[in-house]
Amino acid sequence: MARKRHEVLTGRALVEKVKELDHLTKEEKAKACGYYSMTKGGTERVSMMKFSNALLDALGMNLDGRGSSRNRGGRSASYRITVQANGNLLIGSAYTKQMNLEPGDEFEISLGRKHIHLKQLSNEEEEDVSAA
Repeated sequence: MARKRHEVLTGRALVEKVKELDHLTKEEKAKACGYYSMTKGGTERVSMMKFSNALLDALGMNLDGRGSSRNRGGRSASYRITVQANGNLLIGSAYTKQMNLEPGDEFEISLGRKHIHLKQLSNEEEEDVSAA
């Protein structure tokens, strides 16, 4: 079964379409602007996060205080990760770039009930451990 392509609006076109659709719900606006996909079962899944981010971007609103994501290469951080089939958690380069981390930086891991806390080890701590 061939998938039907739909246009995803961005920028000024997105803002204008959202204004036209003022009478619709958020989900209906997102779908009308192309922010949905079809699941294998044939149901539609509305991508509200992508829609909201695209609308904020189109309006020139930057919530994180950094430069526009259009100026960066690569993928942007979604702040969500999934446990891989081998049991690993992969933290991508989008996060390490935001934290200005370099290869070889080390962290202490603390586990909570449903969270992981990373504490970066400073060079001084590493020197103290190796001097002992």
